[in-house]
Amino acid sequence: MSHWIREHLHPDYAISLRVEEMLYDSTTDHQRLKVFENETFGRVMTLDDVVQTTEGDNFIYHEMMTHVPILAHGAARRVLIVGGGDGGIAREVLRHATVEHVTMVELEAGVVEFSKEYLPTLSAGAFDDPRLELVIADGADFIRSTTNSYDVIIVDSTDPVGPGEVLFTETFHGHAKRALTDDGVLVTQNGVPFLQGQELHNTMRAFRALFVDATCYLATIPTYAGGPMAFGWGTDGPARSTPPEVLRGRFEAAGIATDYYTPEVHRAAFALPGYVARLLP
Repeated sequence: MSHWIREHLHPDYAISLRVEEMLYDSTTDHQRLKVFENETFGRVMTLDDVVQTTEGDNFIYHEMMTHVPILAHGAARRVLIVGGGDGGIAREVLRHATVEHVTMVELEAGVVEFSKEYLPTLSAGAFDDPRLELVIADGADFIRSTTNSYDVIIVDSTDPVGPGEVLFTETFHGHAKRALTDDGVLVTQNGVPFLQGQELHNTMRAFRALFVDATCYLATIPTYAGGPMAFGWGTDGPARSTPPEVLRGRFEAAGIATDYYTPEVHRAAFALPGYVARLLP
């Protein structure tokens, strides 16, 4: 018989998903990992019972974290992904034929192997692409020591608790800034501002001290409930001011079919509601 799993990320708000069939349930060195079937969302992956991704709605998150910075930049050749063990970010980045090399830094090899077996549609073969270099390491350690430069850095982190906490520090963001090319773009996962406003505020405070252009953009993802999700945006370049017609031309030239991202959504995502705008320092 089916049962319900309840997420306990927030102290006074929770979502529940029906578990039709539990496919995987194991404790790693750092977290408890589960995958189960849900009639609406397909396969769902949780870490410590917090939803990380689903087959049903992952396209929104992954498209907006990748195509916004890559198409805004316009000449991204080298991309760094911090986290993203399910392979969804890599999948979308590698759809850009102009991207020559992708480095993906994941803390646990087990998450990658698990995702290949239980969520293969998320990576859709990305791990077999010769342009992808998979590094099993702590993302904060990697970003501190790397001597490489990247046009786009995407931080696909878990929430700022446990192993993911270090990826939200000012020190980490400073090292990421150093690893960017002159016009490079850093994007980060910054939670749902209505419920996690301090998380966004703290990131934006760090970004404002580091970047000429520091803000966030939004997308609505059903399983990240509580309002739209925020993505941090930091760059010293002109990427955010890319004209709509240029974005449209780049999108069409890329030949990518998307289910959420469009150049029009791209531009509109930076229009912030008042309660979100007030969280920015």
